Amino acid sequence: MTKPRVLCLGEVLFDFLSDQPGVALEAVTSWTPYPGGAPANVACGLAKLGTASGFIGCVGKDRAGVELVQVLQTAGVDTTGVQWHPTAPTRGVYVVRSAEGDRHFAGFGEFDTTGFADTHLQAQEIRPDLLDECEYLVLGTLELAYPDSAAAIAHVLDLAEANYSKILVDVNWRPVFWTDPDAAPAIIKELLTRVDFLKLSQEEADWLFGTQFPAEIAAQVDQLEGVLVTAGAAGCAYWVNGHQGRLPAFAVDVEDTTGAGDGFVAGFVHQLCEQGIHRLDDATIVHKMVAYASAVGALTATRLGAIAAQPTAAEVEAFLYLQGQEG
Repeated sequence: MTKPRVLCLGEVLFDFLSDQPGVALEAVTSWTPYPGGAPANVACGLAKLGTASGFIGCVGKDRAGVELVQVLQTAGVDTTGVQWHPTAPTRGVYVVRSAEGDRHFAGFGEFDTTGFADTHLQAQEIRPDLLDECEYLVLGTLELAYPDSAAAIAHVLDLAEANYSKILVDVNWRPVFWTDPDAAPAIIKELLTRVDFLKLSQEEADWLFGTQFPAEIAAQVDQLEGVLVTAGAAGCAYWVNGHQGRLPAFAVDVEDTTGAGDGFVAGFVHQLCEQGIHRLDDATIVHKMVAYASAVGALTATRLGAIAAQPTAAEVEAFLYLQGQEG
């Protein structure tokens, strides 16, 4: 089997989406489970686009864990890096949706956030050879909230740096995952001193850096090669290798925004792999790469679920063609 060009580290879980959009949590009467978890979403999105990807994370030895690993494998994701916890359950998160399709994370049901298997990812069980062909490591920040998984992140960062892999972080701020949300900014900013590409939402950019402008964020974190700031229906802004710009969002019929940002990340990393890092010298190519990422995110929002909704490369190319843009 081809070793992954991209490794995604973090959580794989079930998003329990409300079947009644536009109502409060207390009024929801039924939920539908969809596979999710930002790093897992990115891994599946990459595989669907044609870039070899792998996932590193921990699931429980339960039905949910088995089903989620099967989802990853069916999508074509290498699961060599998956660990199985003997007693902790696989994470599930409840998601309520607005009438417009925007989502809000509403907690973990009967469980405490620290009780799930993903928090117990073990650094010493991560095989260094997983990174032999790894060009990019993609991770979020949620697993920084727990001692075991935070140590695993530090270990993989060491392996990635030794292997000259580029590192992309999607902040993916979800305070419900943290027992002490006030501790998060300092921990996240420490992580960002080791990364090459940073993706944030507009709200996350304001929260962490006090600005929504990618160039100003890049000026605050010296070694960054790229900053991408997404704003949903308002489009996105970018600063990549000194080139900067802003793109409006593609007009689509939004069904569910869960995973749209992860689709954006998958599209951008796929383009990095397809174009090559040296193409970041070309402002036109950078613009096209971000437009491609935006198209993947937009298409992901047109169907329910984060993984099931992800487009193929052919669908993205056809969409861009219809939009009057080259893929």
